[in-house]
Amino acid sequence: MKVFLGIVLVFYFVLSSCENKKALPSEKGASLDSLLLKYPDSVNLLVKHGELALNNFKYDIAIADAARAFRLDSSRTDTRMLYADAICNNPAIQNADVSKAQYHYKKLIDKEPKNVRALVGMANTYSFRQDYDNSFKYINQALKINPRYRDAYILKGSNYRILGNVKLAISSYETAVQQDPSFYGGYLMLGALYESEKNSICIEYYTTAAQLQPSNPDVLYSLAYSKQIFGKEKEATLIYRKMLKLDNKYYEANFQMGYIKQFVDEDLDSALYFYNAALDIEPRHIESYHNIGLVYEDKKDISNALLSYAKVLKYNPDFELTKERVAVLKKQL
Repeated sequence: MKVFLGIVLVFYFVLSSCENKKALPSEKGASLDSLLLKYPDSVNLLVKHGELALNNFKYDIAIADAARAFRLDSSRTDTRMLYADAICNNPAIQNADVSKAQYHYKKLIDKEPKNVRALVGMANTYSFRQDYDNSFKYINQALKINPRYRDAYILKGSNYRILGNVKLAISSYETAVQQDPSFYGGYLMLGALYESEKNSICIEYYTTAAQLQPSNPDVLYSLAYSKQIFGKEKEATLIYRKMLKLDNKYYEANFQMGYIKQFVDEDLDSALYFYNAALDIEPRHIESYHNIGLVYEDKKDISNALLSYAKVLKYNPDFELTKERVAVLKKQL
């Protein structure tokens, strides 16, 4: 009987933020958010807040901060840079956004030809358009200026990964973390790449990322899942539980807990508990419905199994695993 494990691999990179050396409004004990509420037109605060949002993948916040900062002072390099980076790194980027980002990067490069961040940003726009020749051209320009620039190697590795050259992708990512050993994203990328190659060394890279980001649920999920698929389910369970304490809305962790309870521990009732917990958070999670159907099959409850499978097909009529199970069960009726 086929089961669905729910594998999701995400490759990403974020252009690193330059340290903002400009003076910020400050009050003892005040957070950046509270300062920004008090000084909403402080360009320095908006840039700092936007850079932090960008580095934490909060793209909507980064774009809002960047747009406001740029409107307040479009003459500053840092406001234009943040605006271009926020646009370019948004996962919802469209072709028109790429053109807008290219416009701003070109302005930056014309003004500062040795601005490596702008050069790598421009390279990223070409990667989005699958123009890897131009992407590598700008990457190499940046590396001639600064051979230790981390994000140039990150983008280089991502290009090689997409082009199918795993060896050069790994080499580029490894060079990136050599330049910046504290960059957890580089270890995540290496882990994901090795995981896609079914190489258990991915656990080592995810472990390093988790040591750098011990309270980051996404990092912990990568580590837990890698342990799970390489037969360390008990260790994975402990990490999933830690994740859920940090973020009880992380439905994928509930799903994987259900999977382990169902297929490793053979504890069907606990499996149902975790699958339903996942559905409480994400009611359209078809993989949970599918595996609930499998649980009911094991319980010889064909009626409830078919009800669960019906919910899968309601949201995705082409989900083959469920269609196969329904066909088998209908023959038994």
